[in-house]
Amino acid sequence: MGDHKKQDISLSIFDDIYAMEGVQRTLPKYKLPEFEHDPESVYQVVHDELLLDGTSRQNLATFCQTYVDKQIHTLMDECIDKNMIDKDEYPQSAEIEARCVHILADLWNSPSAKDTLGCSTTGSSEAAMLGGLALKWNWRKKRAAQGKSTDKPNLICGPVQICWHKFARYFDVELREIPLEGDRLGMNVEEVLKRVDENTIGVVPTLGVTFTCHYEPVKAISDALDKLQKETGLDIPIHVDGASGGFLAPFCTPELEWDFRLPRVHSINTSGHKFGLAPLGVGWVVWREAKCLPEELIFNVNYLGGNMPTFALNFSRPAGQIIAQYYNMLRLGRDGYRKIHSACYLTAQLFAKELKKFGPFDVLFDGDMTKGIPAVSWKLKDEFKSSGYTLFDLADRLRTRGWQVPAYSMPANREDMVVQRILIRHGVSLDMVSLLLDDIKRSLDYFAAHPISKPLTREEGEGFHH
Repeated sequence: MGDHKKQDISLSIFDDIYAMEGVQRTLPKYKLPEFEHDPESVYQVVHDELLLDGTSRQNLATFCQTYVDKQIHTLMDECIDKNMIDKDEYPQSAEIEARCVHILADLWNSPSAKDTLGCSTTGSSEAAMLGGLALKWNWRKKRAAQGKSTDKPNLICGPVQICWHKFARYFDVELREIPLEGDRLGMNVEEVLKRVDENTIGVVPTLGVTFTCHYEPVKAISDALDKLQKETGLDIPIHVDGASGGFLAPFCTPELEWDFRLPRVHSINTSGHKFGLAPLGVGWVVWREAKCLPEELIFNVNYLGGNMPTFALNFSRPAGQIIAQYYNMLRLGRDGYRKIHSACYLTAQLFAKELKKFGPFDVLFDGDMTKGIPAVSWKLKDEFKSSGYTLFDLADRLRTRGWQVPAYSMPANREDMVVQRILIRHGVSLDMVSLLLDDIKRSLDYFAAHPISKPLTREEGEGFHH
């Protein structure tokens, strides 16, 4: 081998990563390269590009978990090649999924926790759609048995996450979303009763409204529907969207009646990757009793090695998140979840208390664990709306320090109302929110010293928020 080739090999082995060929040139972005590249250099290119993403721990817009135990990283790595749908090939993963379903059924006070049905999903949006489909099929079967038409189903909800709009459109259901009026920022009994009729497949109260973070009154709605049935014969079930609250209320407000203690609640969905503390993305749906899930929605497949029932919308999906969920359940237990979430509520309440002292903000939700999730939402007081800045400007200013704190307009009939919100998740410490408060104060001082000639509008200022 000549000296020249020896030198080339030496360079490829000992060069600094940023002197390697793969990093010294721009790699194609929208088509495959012609030739393969060194894995270390490609890794570095992709790794460096991801630096342009925001820091997930500073993303206070998301409900999703951004901090996980190191043991979860290990379990996720060990399960990276396991497909959750292959229950015959990975029977213990399937068993762990079933255990999680029964643990949740018990947590939510199912009268038949050991025997009821449920499943994991890729998130609570898929779980919500499965709950909605069960409502529609049960309603249709009942109507057909009575010889009545089945072509105009409707679903009643308050201001909901986009998944329910998707469900209504994808599955041809009229969504009767209760608009906001004045200071009423969610669903209440009176508005539900105005909209129910014989074509109502169900009512969906939300345990942790996306926009304001509060719990909608599940028990009051259930009681009202009980009374309606006695008076009219209409028997309308409830599906609770517990995407956030399903992993909060059982631990921090156990006396709150919102779950299967209410016979009218037929199904519940939740996000494991939100306050269930699992990594993205896993959701769960559980039915009160097996009879609440129509048999027609359950499929049996035998081409994976055994005859296996499935009723999720997705097929192939990773097992790691389900295993991580089970790890959390075993490690934390009721007391561990309670301690973690209680700390989040306390941090939210202290943030709200300090935020009020700044003057311009009217706190809409202050992290009260009896009324909602560990979060804080606020708007500008009327007397400060002429101060020359909007909440969109504040959100934009906070981004210069890495914080993602969304500002957004409210749904129908209150689009004039702009709200800002933070979620206090596991890993968002009191020290972190103290730094955020300092940066909010610094931003207000900046606006006072540098008046904005053209404040950001809704169209200019609304960014991504979940």
